Amino acid sequence: MKNIIVVDAQKCVSCHSCEISCCIAHSQSKNIYQAIFEKPLAKKRVVVEKYGAFSVPLQCRHCEDAPCVQICPTKAMHREAGADAVLINEELCIGCKWCLQACPFGAITLGDGEKAILKCDLCIIRTEQGLQPACVDACPTKALKYLSVDQFTKEKRRGFLVDFFG
Repeated sequence: MKNIIVVDAQKCVSCHSCEISCCIAHSQSKNIYQAIFEKPLAKKRVVVEKYGAFSVPLQCRHCEDAPCVQICPTKAMHREAGADAVLINEELCIGCKWCLQACPFGAITLGDGEKAILKCDLCIIRTEQGLQPACVDACPTKALKYLSVDQFTKEKRRGFLVDFFG
């Protein structure tokens, strides 16, 4: 995996901008004013959860050895060669919900009245164009970052050194 969405829960103010931008990015019109009237309504693939004093935007972690991909009987859950995102082929999904049970993060949901599941796709259309996922772009506090694994580990080491040595 080359890129991941990193969450800094200390910066999240629970504004839900990530959820709104996710809905818009997955709408037909890609426009906030038009998306409100679309049928079916676009659905978010990220959810802000409160845990004590923190708010955490949760989305699919696109695990290297994704349990949802392993358990899917129709291979609807898959990762394309060289891709970062675990994707869903809605045509193959039979709605068995095994992926929901297998996901250790609870990041997979069922669409309203639909058999196909909903999950973060890392805004694959945007990322293929060199853009960040919509939730990352929309975060006003920069609680969400889209980083390479190398960038993330470098920032983590730098933060440790600053914290440790002052």
